Amino acid sequence: MREPGDACEPEEVVRSPLPRGPALAGGTVEKRSRTDTLETTLRLLEVESTLRPYLGETGYLQYLTEVTGLSSGELVRRFEAAPEEARRAVQELQAALFEPGVASASVDTSRIEAVLAREEKLSFSGFYGPDLMAEVARYALVVGEVARHEPFDVVHAHDWMTYPAGIVAARISGKPLVVHMHACEYDRSGEHVNERVRALEQLGLGAADRVICVSHYTANTLRTRYQVDPDRLRVVHNAVTHKDQVEGWHWEKHMPEPIVLFLGRVTFQKGPDYFLEAAARVVKVEPRVKFVMSGSGDMLPKMIERSARLGLARHIHFTGFLKGDDVERMYAMADIYVMPSVSEPFGISPLEAMALDVPVILSRQSGVSEILRNALKVDFWDVQDMANKILALIRYPSLARQLTEEGRDELSTFRWDVRGKLVREVYEEVVA
Repeated sequence: MREPGDACEPEEVVRSPLPRGPALAGGTVEKRSRTDTLETTLRLLEVESTLRPYLGETGYLQYLTEVTGLSSGELVRRFEAAPEEARRAVQELQAALFEPGVASASVDTSRIEAVLAREEKLSFSGFYGPDLMAEVARYALVVGEVARHEPFDVVHAHDWMTYPAGIVAARISGKPLVVHMHACEYDRSGEHVNERVRALEQLGLGAADRVICVSHYTANTLRTRYQVDPDRLRVVHNAVTHKDQVEGWHWEKHMPEPIVLFLGRVTFQKGPDYFLEAAARVVKVEPRVKFVMSGSGDMLPKMIERSARLGLARHIHFTGFLKGDDVERMYAMADIYVMPSVSEPFGISPLEAMALDVPVILSRQSGVSEILRNALKVDFWDVQDMANKILALIRYPSLARQLTEEGRDELSTFRWDVRGKLVREVYEEVVA
């Protein structure tokens, strides 16, 4: 039992045996009154999935073959060999959610209701959806089965892939639904949105009792693009894991030249092309500077080609996708970190860089820019300003030192336990 305002540890966490992915969580909130305090206990039920943020159809199958060791053909055969009732339920729910040509604000849910009205137990063990959207539907029905048998008071769904599952669980249980918007389709794709994904986002946002946004930037997007009632929006900024030093530290910076780092998905949303344009301007003035682009994505081949055309071949290195210690090693080797995102709901990477004493330049078109003071900020399209700020940090070490020293103190306020208390307040609000 804990006092309100203390860090809330789960009394119990129940997980499915599936590989870890975006999870839908149900929280049981129990309140007990004393003479001068109100104590709260949370029982967390986490239903894991094979879904991952930013997976497309091809990426989903590739990931699934990696975690299961099965070919795409075998995955389809297993789905077809599953109990007929389970397959039919997935197909009907998928048809209801993804019917072609349906406007985002008017997705037909009649077949969802028909599926949920059935009494017989659906068996989903041993197979996955043969494609991404089928897996979204299958996961929703798995969660529906869990919701029939497990006690909870709140349903918390994260991003569009789990919104159908959240809706299903809320309808079965009659409990309030909280959806968490970490990034929307307009962030990922600009004006070239995937209408099926946007439709699911609209469906989840419309069904939610409360919507948690990772920034005011995101909240404004939901108001203007999805017409979400501001009274249902709550902002809880992200945080960063604090480390006094990188565990297992065994590397040093071997290059004497200044290193400027881009680390993230090489996609439209992250603005890698603006990073290259700024780099081209920097090396004309300071040819000793080296640039590193770490990450993978659909724009990577174009960025490699573009760097050659800009004359950056001797000045830039593409590392490809990094994970684990390699990410921290890359941060630690950098002298400057740049986040030139076109649209960033929050942006944890600048905080991760600051945690390793790397000065940061970040896009004003980001949620983290709302709360971060000790960073240099630019409009993503202003590549000359971006280049000027890179040069300033290289030429004036005292500026870089001031940003890292004061940033270290500022970073101490971005704690996950503090953010967790705010999420708990949303839970308590909807069950009150």
